[in-house]
Amino acid sequence: MTDIASFTLAELAEKIGATVHGNDSCSVSSLATLANAKEGQITFLSNAKYQAQLGQTKASAVILSPDAVAECPTNALVLDNPYVGFAKVAQLLDTTPLPASDIHQSAIISQSATLGKGVAIGANAVIEDDAVLGDNVVIGAGCFIGKAANIGDNTKLWANVSVYHNVKMGKDCLVQANTVIGSDGFGYANENGQWIKIPQLGSVIIGDRVEIGASTTIDRGALDDTIIEDGVILDNQIQIAHNVVLGQNTCMAACSVIAGSTTVGKNCVFGGMAGINGHIEIADGTMLTGMAMVTKSITKGGVYSSGLPAQPNREWQKTNARINRLETIQKQVKTLTKQVESLTHEDTKE
Repeated sequence: MTDIASFTLAELAEKIGATVHGNDSCSVSSLATLANAKEGQITFLSNAKYQAQLGQTKASAVILSPDAVAECPTNALVLDNPYVGFAKVAQLLDTTPLPASDIHQSAIISQSATLGKGVAIGANAVIEDDAVLGDNVVIGAGCFIGKAANIGDNTKLWANVSVYHNVKMGKDCLVQANTVIGSDGFGYANENGQWIKIPQLGSVIIGDRVEIGASTTIDRGALDDTIIEDGVILDNQIQIAHNVVLGQNTCMAACSVIAGSTTVGKNCVFGGMAGINGHIEIADGTMLTGMAMVTKSITKGGVYSSGLPAQPNREWQKTNARINRLETIQKQVKTLTKQVESLTHEDTKE
């Protein structure tokens, strides 16, 4: 059983850079929502939509911004960005167990593999020849670490993650269950209707502090490497194709896909189910809303959208019918424009 941590508000304030309003010796040991929090728990307010719940909360403390202190009926941790404060407190109070706590007797570890200090490897995991695991690396049950793969210090892999040969992963990364890193990119040549496989000879290079969600796939490069730079966060069920480059601190929500040889800049944010074409470039600071489809390069950062939001079926049918008539309407507009220009010309002559 995981030990439950407990902190006074004074301790939390020092760790997250907040100011205590009320009793700084008040102790909390878990988090809850404003509506459901009880004594001994801490909650947060970062969205004005929940402002009405603040006055009724039973929490021992609330993380909030300075402009909400006057309405808070209990102790508070006050800082300008309460959502960031919530994230930091959540890390301190996290009770999630490690993927493994020691080296299980059923793990298969090559004699030529190198293990750092404090490494833990779960049941039935396989560590192949010449693999390198840094200090405090944690490998969950059923994982596969391929030949000459290199995993940096403090990185954690949950169950059944597959890391193919020669993949390099940096420090302080987190990979959720069933993710595959370094599988073959989708490369084939066609000869008279027959597909000829192109061996994928590159690898995947992952930087530090990268987090990868469950069942995500990152393909190895065809010749050069697929590169995921420092601080990137990827949600569940994302597809990153061969030779893609993701810039630092870029964030992608679930089910998004990037086709091969596309370069994405730094600090980009992609909503769920975004689709990005191959062999293009996306500028730093680009934001794609959910289900956006990108077919050509984006040269200037900003917010981009595409796709039609859901609407009642009858309205959608009307919209679709109008879209199908656009070419006819365009021809009619051209004809009318010429007629108007002709009439205007005649009026001018008179």
